[in-house]
Amino acid sequence: MQQADPRETAARAQPCRSCGAPLHDVVVDLGMTPVSNAFRRREDLRSPEPFFPLKALVCRGCWLVQTLDTLGRDTHFHGDYAYFSSVTKGWVEHAQSFVEAIVGREGLGRESFVVEVASNDGYLLQHFVAKGVPCLGVDPAANCAKAAAERYGVKTEVGFFGREMGAAIARRNGPADLIVANNVLAHVPDLNDFVAGFRALLAARGVISFEFPHLLRLMEENQFDTVYHEHYSYLSALALAPLFARHGLNMVDVEELATHGGSLRLFLRHDAAGEGASAAMTSLIGREKAARLDRIETYATFNARVEKTKRKLLSLLIGLKNEGKRIAGYGAPAKGNTLLNYCGIGTDFLDYTVDRSEAKQGLFLPGTQIPILAPARILEDRPDYVLILPWNIREEIMRDMAGIRDWGGRFIVPIPEPKVL
Repeated sequence: MQQADPRETAARAQPCRSCGAPLHDVVVDLGMTPVSNAFRRREDLRSPEPFFPLKALVCRGCWLVQTLDTLGRDTHFHGDYAYFSSVTKGWVEHAQSFVEAIVGREGLGRESFVVEVASNDGYLLQHFVAKGVPCLGVDPAANCAKAAAERYGVKTEVGFFGREMGAAIARRNGPADLIVANNVLAHVPDLNDFVAGFRALLAARGVISFEFPHLLRLMEENQFDTVYHEHYSYLSALALAPLFARHGLNMVDVEELATHGGSLRLFLRHDAAGEGASAAMTSLIGREKAARLDRIETYATFNARVEKTKRKLLSLLIGLKNEGKRIAGYGAPAKGNTLLNYCGIGTDFLDYTVDRSEAKQGLFLPGTQIPILAPARILEDRPDYVLILPWNIREEIMRDMAGIRDWGGRFIVPIPEPKVL
């Protein structure tokens, strides 16, 4: 396994975000990249663009995989945040299905109180509003909070969640019967303060639902592009158990999901509630141990696999370009920016990319400066190939863009390995 430069380690003295043990072992080194969601305007293109080291390390104390500290949370989450959850139809449907299930499971109604941390544009809480269940969103992006209020009538508190905010919400509104946190735990630099906020806010018999991409799937399926500065941690149940226990919370159940290339939905309660782990929870821990996520040797070969995928993708694209083929991208996700910058794929390979989010159209991808256009451009321009950057929703994209088959167009997916479909 690659060892971190001892001068760098000594200078930064970075402790594990969870247990505080010193970090030494590099799982993957993706070089110097820009901030994944720092999209560029045309007038910015002649200005210098900052690049930062992008490395993931693993802690031998608790097995949490995490990025090297380079950027604070304010760099990523602010009033001009570019990601709006409601843009992805499948994600809104996923949220609605969760709401339907959890309302029945927990018996939630007009006397209940639901809080979503990282509520974005109200994509999920809108469904509680429709059912008359009192709810509150929390999000640091003021533009997303505004959209949630205007579109869905979702009240949102703007700010970063933690111990202080959790306690303040509980004092003002009472404790929460349900706290939802989808795809935010990985985005938190101070995990202990964050989790302490859930304990402070949760009702005695309440439940927490965390969703996040599963480290086991990342490792097994070579999902290296999900590593970017905005993701501070890469999560497994094994690594999270001691973190939650430290704050008096117990993992009682789990569901395995197809979202984001393979995710977990963990359910937690206060230790004092006395609920033991379900069979599904016990089984998951067993499979993670069987996959040796608690052994340093497991992480030693990942970087070599990533480098091999890079070479395969570049070989494919070089071959197509040498044949005179035209290639466009689909999507402008953070993971796509990791992929493109690490592989050195710019406008010499992709003429442009498209995205359904109007907030991104007219901008340029960070680092590569690839222009972002509306999806209709592909149907007008008729490229030979479309590289799907948000490969985790490739089925939805391929359905929406099925018209490219009319002129013989084909799709390329880069992960887990480059393939033409």
